[in-house]
Amino acid sequence: MIEVLQVTNKKQLKEFVTFPFQLYANCKYWVPPLIKDEMNTLDSEKNPVFKNAEATYYLAKKDGKTAGRIAVIINRLEIDEIGKKKVRFGWLDMIDDLDITKALMEKVYEVGRENKLEYAEGPVGFSNMEKAGILTKGFEELNTMITWYHFPYYAKHMEALGFEKQATWVEYTMKIPDTIYEKVQKFSKIIRERYGLSVIRFKNKKEILPYVDAMFGLLNKTYNTLQTFVPIQQYQIDYYKEKYFSFIHPDYITCIKDQQGKLIAFSIVMPSFSEALKKANGKLMPLGWYHILQAQKKNDKAAFYLIGIDPEYQGKGVTAIIFEEMQHLFNAKGIQTVETNPELIENTAVQLLWKDYNPVQHKERSTFRKSL
Repeated sequence: MIEVLQVTNKKQLKEFVTFPFQLYANCKYWVPPLIKDEMNTLDSEKNPVFKNAEATYYLAKKDGKTAGRIAVIINRLEIDEIGKKKVRFGWLDMIDDLDITKALMEKVYEVGRENKLEYAEGPVGFSNMEKAGILTKGFEELNTMITWYHFPYYAKHMEALGFEKQATWVEYTMKIPDTIYEKVQKFSKIIRERYGLSVIRFKNKKEILPYVDAMFGLLNKTYNTLQTFVPIQQYQIDYYKEKYFSFIHPDYITCIKDQQGKLIAFSIVMPSFSEALKKANGKLMPLGWYHILQAQKKNDKAAFYLIGIDPEYQGKGVTAIIFEEMQHLFNAKGIQTVETNPELIENTAVQLLWKDYNPVQHKERSTFRKSL
């Protein structure tokens, strides 16, 4: 017997958040999120995204036991300003039972039709700044802090229910050489002199804060032509700043300014927190913080999280400056392997950034779409 229940209280929300801890208890590749962060993200009283979004959460029960979960999301900015008549779904997890997945998706269809929307797409978060896509390649790789892990049957269930792939992201891993490439160093020098560019270096986190809004402004400019784009609002910037700031290390931030002091490019890299988050197992106390701090201090693996370049400087070699700075950092910190964040498969401009480092595509994920 299968029943789908709407989450209506904090106890059920906790059950919703912690269900994957049961589902992936024996999976060595699943990296758990922080439970408190997940609770706050899904709480309409704590996450400002709900100023322009609505969400309903559901738990699927089979013979009285939790067997699946799903969030059904309406993003009003996406619908009203961009004109995408889409109902989003995310936080999709379920046992390997197609009937469970079907029952969960019925809730998505109901909400979509009630709001006169045209299609359903997911899994995605509330905006394009959050986790997205079902894993379709890389099942024997740890997920990063900003991606979901899924068993292979997830994608098979979606296809069996008549969904088609919509957006696809690829991820790469690359080895960092012991010395910087001569051509990168040479080209970096040429670009700095040609355009009068300089690197902003930070001694502590406080010095980063004045540049955060400008970074997100560059993100809006950099990615506004991509199919998944939804403008980042100021309240979201403030929220993400608070959510991820504790993970940021000033040494791993590269900002580039022009002669007038205007920010024209930036990159955010972090030490890999995947192993640390596995050890924390969803909690910062009593030892979760210790594992995260250790990952910041001593790590041979890093992850590229964000890169933004003003359209005026795209294609002009500014990335050579970023890579020179990053190479010096990686060598100084003992970083041997770097993993990229998910990149839309059609975003070849970003993928070309890594070509000199012999990148290997090791993961792929897609959202799935179905007409209503």
